[in-house]
Amino acid sequence: MKKKVWAVAAAVVVIGISAFLYIKSHPQTGPNPADMAMNNPLSFKVTREELVGSIEVKGKSSYEKETWVHAPFSGDIVKWNVTDGAQVKKGDSLFVLDSAAIDAEIVQMQANLKKQDLEAQLAKFQERSSDAPAGSGESGGMSEADAKKRYVDAESAKIQAQLNTMNRETAQSQLSEKQKMLAKANFKAPESGIFLFEDSSKIPQALQANNRIGKIVDLSKLELLCYVGEFDVFQIKPDMPVVVKIDALPDVPLKGKVKQVSKFAKSGTEAAASATAQFEVTVSLEPNDRLIAGLSLTGTIETARKADALVVPTLAVQRDKDKHFVMLETPGGVERKEIAIGMETADKTEVVSGLNEGDTVVLQ
Repeated sequence: MKKKVWAVAAAVVVIGISAFLYIKSHPQTGPNPADMAMNNPLSFKVTREELVGSIEVKGKSSYEKETWVHAPFSGDIVKWNVTDGAQVKKGDSLFVLDSAAIDAEIVQMQANLKKQDLEAQLAKFQERSSDAPAGSGESGGMSEADAKKRYVDAESAKIQAQLNTMNRETAQSQLSEKQKMLAKANFKAPESGIFLFEDSSKIPQALQANNRIGKIVDLSKLELLCYVGEFDVFQIKPDMPVVVKIDALPDVPLKGKVKQVSKFAKSGTEAAASATAQFEVTVSLEPNDRLIAGLSLTGTIETARKADALVVPTLAVQRDKDKHFVMLETPGGVERKEIAIGMETADKTEVVSGLNEGDTVVLQ
């Protein structure tokens, strides 16, 4: 019997010690945060302020105006008058091509034209000779066969004259084109700007006709090329103001405006690889000494602005199907209040009706 009493006593002691240790290791530090949140919901005042709607975009800077330079004809370079990155003015000589081959072609074409002219003169002389009256035969006139032959010869001469005229016009046109090409042997800059080689590591010493050599860019005119989704594209219009930042230089703010919004989704690009359709937006940028092509830019397009709007935080606005409501604090407690909303941003929502300035809404 005594053994049982001691066993029970020992068990009580162990339980007591365990409970003491648990309480010591789990002190009460205050009320439950969840209970506090329920008892003290977030509250917001209904205020009047300027509401600005915006869309953030990201993209790359590029030159607004690029003029590509192509080789006018095939030939060796006699002299380069420009270096990569050099400033050029419209009409400056960029390079000189060896024109010996094209000179020879022009001489040959001119000789062929002269030959055609002489042949045409000979044909006219022969035609006049054939028109001279022939001696009369025994019958005192031209036979029927001779008359037919003379008619055929005359018509053939007319057709040949027309063919000669067409051939000469074609040859003259070809000669004019060659002469225009020859005038480009000393190739002049078509625009003013900075000249950039297609491959600056390898300056060509011979060119093939129509090959792209490089381009002339206007450093004073750059633009931001970016893409927006189908839910944003209809909010963006030309001439909307844009605040732009260079990702690598966040302390260099830029101003710009929307220049163009594509009416068609882009295909075959990285932008089109996303789940939603992507539309190209072009933003013209103000000049800046630190702005060059190829930089990563972030732009904020201002899509709307409304002064003296009655607003509440967007997170306080709740939706029930096609209805909008907030939880309004009243003397009798918190009650649901339906509202009509207007302009919306990520942070604030305009209240068109249902609330007054100074009202308090809560988030439960």
